[in-house]
Amino acid sequence: MTDQTPAPAAPAYTGPRRILSGIQASGALHLGNYLGALKRFVELQDQGAPVFVFVADMHAITVWQDPAKLAAQTREIAAAYLASGLDPAKSIIFPQSSVRAHADLAWVFNCVARLGWLDRMTQFKEKSGKHKERASVGLYTYPVLQAADILLYKATEVPVGEDQKQHLELTRDIAQKFNNDFGVPGFFPVPEPVIQGPATRVMSLRDGAAKMSKSDPSDNSRINLTDDADTIASKIRKAKTDPAPLPETLDELNDRPEAKNLVAIYAALAGLTREQVIAEFGGQGFGAFKPALADLAVASMAPVTAEMRRLLNDPTEIDRVLADGAQRATEVADPVIAEVKKIVGFWG
Repeated sequence: MTDQTPAPAAPAYTGPRRILSGIQASGALHLGNYLGALKRFVELQDQGAPVFVFVADMHAITVWQDPAKLAAQTREIAAAYLASGLDPAKSIIFPQSSVRAHADLAWVFNCVARLGWLDRMTQFKEKSGKHKERASVGLYTYPVLQAADILLYKATEVPVGEDQKQHLELTRDIAQKFNNDFGVPGFFPVPEPVIQGPATRVMSLRDGAAKMSKSDPSDNSRINLTDDADTIASKIRKAKTDPAPLPETLDELNDRPEAKNLVAIYAALAGLTREQVIAEFGGQGFGAFKPALADLAVASMAPVTAEMRRLLNDPTEIDRVLADGAQRATEVADPVIAEVKKIVGFWG
């Protein structure tokens, strides 16, 4: 082989299509979680591909969690999954910690990933702030556990928000390095991100430059999934805007973050593009647009809220779904971790 001859491409992964994602068990889900994650999970489920959706309770404890609240928060996330339309007959819904292979594979990947890769992770820098020596080791290595979450089920697609794209790139690097280091080309897939829809990153109702967050001290900055109809409508009416009417082209929205956010929310809830929303409301003031958005938000979210409350008032159904999902997830994960241990050279 000459220097000019390209090396043969490594065999690609040939396993089945699988989709995986999860939400941290830290409670207080909001409209951003619904539009950016839950609604998309349901759309992918309804396409017919196997969907694994977990409650990330292991990730939650990278920062302090009240143990008495953690189980309740796990049920709340699971209730949101079910209320949003995830069907446990079609999707596998489970708590991350109930499948021991997540931790097993994370350790192997800790020994595959490179320190320099983790040093580049911007989320750790943001969350640890100026006192990173006080942050938990788990917060630093959290992206490696995330890679284990994904690759344990050999997921080929991962719905992610813009803030998680870097972590998925790390997962791809780990998959490729494991396959290369141990001479098992195509063993792990190199998963692709699924970023779709007009509201993949929902912003605060009080500040269009800040992401909608449960940690924001202002409850009016977000629409919680447990808010009733009157509260939802009130928060939309109070949402920060500017005095100009809605523009007639998308380009004119770029310098108007609050208007851009509300248009994106309307589009996502209505199943429209932002262009279609502008075509309908362009030139109108927020006095006309906000009531329409409030009505749409109430109509879209009220059924989810009602079903969440029903489930949380009687958690027996939630626990049954989680237990069944944990068993089904384990049945998929155990053969993968057994093969990984054999590849690595662990005894037995």
